[in-house]
Amino acid sequence: MNEIIESLKQIGLNSYEAKVYIALLKKYPATGYEISKLADIPQSRAYDTLKALENSQIVMSSNTKPITYTPIKPKELTKRYKRKITSTLDYLEKKLPNVKEDYTEPILTINGTDEIRAKLIEIIKNAKKEIFLEIWSQDFKYIENNLLDAYNRGLDIKIVGYDNLDCMFGTVFKHSSAREIEHSIGGRMVFITADNEEGLFGKIESKKHENVACIWTKNEDIVFLMKEFIVHDIYLLDIEEQFPEQLRYFYGKGWKRLKDKVLGANSKFNIH
Repeated sequence: MNEIIESLKQIGLNSYEAKVYIALLKKYPATGYEISKLADIPQSRAYDTLKALENSQIVMSSNTKPITYTPIKPKELTKRYKRKITSTLDYLEKKLPNVKEDYTEPILTINGTDEIRAKLIEIIKNAKKEIFLEIWSQDFKYIENNLLDAYNRGLDIKIVGYDNLDCMFGTVFKHSSAREIEHSIGGRMVFITADNEEGLFGKIESKKHENVACIWTKNEDIVFLMKEFIVHDIYLLDIEEQFPEQLRYFYGKGWKRLKDKVLGANSKFNIH
């Protein structure tokens, strides 16, 4: 019964109103005195509450003496509040965006490996059209089933897979430099975008036993940059697969001459 009272409170009734309505469902018509006993509330509060419920047309009173009270049917109550809530939400959905025209989506930090994996799953479940993802095989296993569900819902799935990631669905571009990158940055990274609307990137695991954190946002400009990063990695990986000898000839093993040109010969930072 307490759960029903709490649910009635959630739709707008106060504690006394919820108790009185439930009491009336058990016995009606009933007098104010009878209701106060059934609801286990002071008699004075019972009459005040009945008056409020009557004004809200949830309770109807008789023209008899003593006055008796009858509740509206539960289905009528839920139908009425459903209409009210839907109408209110429709109004807010229409008006709230106009309060601040230049509203900018926040950029939030997600801390901890478990929390990051939970956020990845949430993003995947909310996605409607497409997912672009870069992830190591060790972390992929925690989201594989959710990603498969998204694929079965018809989503376009593109994955850059590190460290021999094995996936039987979507389009997978395998990255051969996982160990070097993991050593260079001291851990594993993850990047994901969904529907050009939501994204997350950052370090999901650290070899240095430091706190790990990712950036999550629905800021479209930041999500665009995340997706661009993943897409350009896909371009490079596909080109590398199609023209391995030519690239090795021009840039050396592991693209060393290109990396030296861009980052400097003494750079310890390894990307791609």
